[in-house]
Amino acid sequence: MPSTAAESLADHFVHLKVEDIPQNHLDDAKALVRDYLGVALGGSQTGSAEAATRFVLATGGTAESTLIGHGARVPAIHAAFTNAISSHSIELDDVDILALFHFSPPVVSAALAVAEREKSSGQDFVAAVVAGCEMMARASEATNFSLRDRGYHTTPVCGVFGATIAAARLLKLDVEQTVSALGLAGAQASGLMEMYGPSMQKRFNPGPAARNGVTAALMAQAGFTGTASIFDGERGFCRTFSDRHDIGALTRDLGKTFPIHIEYKAYSCARPIHNAIDCALDIRRQLTEPLSAARSITMRRHPAWAHYHLNTRPKTYHEAQVSLPYSVAVALIEGAAFFPQYQNSKLADPEIRRLSDMVEVVADETLPRGVSCLMTLRTEGGAELSSQIDHPKGSIANPMTPEEMNRKVHLLGDPVIGEGAVSDMIRAVDRIESLSGIGEVLRTTIPTRQAA
Repeated sequence: MPSTAAESLADHFVHLKVEDIPQNHLDDAKALVRDYLGVALGGSQTGSAEAATRFVLATGGTAESTLIGHGARVPAIHAAFTNAISSHSIELDDVDILALFHFSPPVVSAALAVAEREKSSGQDFVAAVVAGCEMMARASEATNFSLRDRGYHTTPVCGVFGATIAAARLLKLDVEQTVSALGLAGAQASGLMEMYGPSMQKRFNPGPAARNGVTAALMAQAGFTGTASIFDGERGFCRTFSDRHDIGALTRDLGKTFPIHIEYKAYSCARPIHNAIDCALDIRRQLTEPLSAARSITMRRHPAWAHYHLNTRPKTYHEAQVSLPYSVAVALIEGAAFFPQYQNSKLADPEIRRLSDMVEVVADETLPRGVSCLMTLRTEGGAELSSQIDHPKGSIANPMTPEEMNRKVHLLGDPVIGEGAVSDMIRAVDRIESLSGIGEVLRTTIPTRQAA
């Protein structure tokens, strides 16, 4: 009988059959992969992704897995690393229901890289994505909000375990090897919230998580052993990363419930800002005076997020994407907050700055959800317009339609590989369970010039 959390988790994930996974989670995994590919294509054109690509191409190695949006084939660990950075470089990747982490950069990046290396079937790949997401969600449930509040970034810290499980399933590790892989993942768990600012640092964080997850699984396959007490030991993951942990959450109802709740982004910025953008867009529709008449903007936020994202004068678009005042201002002015609204050329716009400086953030514990926002805009003419958003566009309670999801993928992918290729990619993902190899999907992500 398993005696540690890692042993219980390994036993669960090794023996989990596709037919044991509820259909809604298999469908969610396909939607996640489709969204991920669009976001990774868009992100592949950014400076952060280009730097990661230069690094892995210079490093060299066996051609195993594809760099999305580029076409080069590199070792699986390097593909996982670079694709994870690409998919996190434009702030449009998925998010969990509490806005604590992103599933796909670590998990899907690792799964795609290993699936292509191993020539895994589409069905095995989808099951690995579900398993990786479940592992990541359980690691977060066991340690948050304390982990976040101590300054750790949940996406890489918990994501390395999800990436490891996804890779371990595709490598067909046994229980003992999977326990070792989880131990080796814990040895590599890292990532700090000291990442906001003008640098690319935030974009980097999922890269090592995806790479390290693949490394942990490959090392375990090679015979390198890891500790079984990585989660519940005296100096294990839970006690080290969290002051208020629930080790039982790692294994509670294993095989009975899958605590995977995936939401999607309609706006190109940090998820807890999305509610504020929805408020701004709602108020924009209510306005009968020009925006020049705005005299004050108050944004009431739940205390869980009230002290984050407060920079009123971002110096780069990286900073703008984690700035609530900037996001509110640009949404009010342009009626949108997609990637074109977050460009360095806009940061000095005098009207954006005027409205951004006007935003006052107030903590309000009466708001019902951690990401809830209540915005009030007052005008020179005496109008007082308010909007409260508890569930942003793209959330489970306020979902994007399938048409909106596909349009997002096209907006991001068409400029990189062309409209026809994006349509082919979407169709391939829709029938992914029937594919004999995941390479059919990845071939659609190669720009025509590289494919030729």
